[in-house]
Amino acid sequence: SFDPPGAPPRPAPGRRPGPSPPGMAPKAMKGMKGMKAVTAMSKGAVAQALADECELKKAQVTSILDALAALGTEQAKKVGKFTLPGLVMIKTRLKPATKAGKKEIFGKICMVKAKPAKTVVKAYCVAALKNQI
Repeated sequence: SFDPPGAPPRPAPGRRPGPSPPGMAPKAMKGMKGMKAVTAMSKGAVAQALADECELKKAQVTSILDALAALGTEQAKKVGKFTLPGLVMIKTRLKPATKAGKKEIFGKICMVKAKPAKTVVKAYCVAALKNQI
């Protein structure tokens, strides 16, 4: 094809035009620049921090954490709600079964399989934590 005089050169076929040369990673977006890869505290690290704070042995705190997890599981199963004061509330709810058939999703008609009812578990941060952060 013929390019008019003074027109910018076209990129090679199969290549997007852009400032970064091939082989170089694209720059991070503005919002992502300051963020670093963060890792959550492990169970051992939590146990050690609590042990230091409360002047207990790490093994004792680990057993307390295990007992707390067991209690939370039992209560969430039985009652449907468990709250760790000042931190988190765990709720369960029964999601009803869905029938098979045709469903309109984003303007398209799709065939949907039947799905059984299931229990959904969700965790919410409590107001005291929201106010602290």
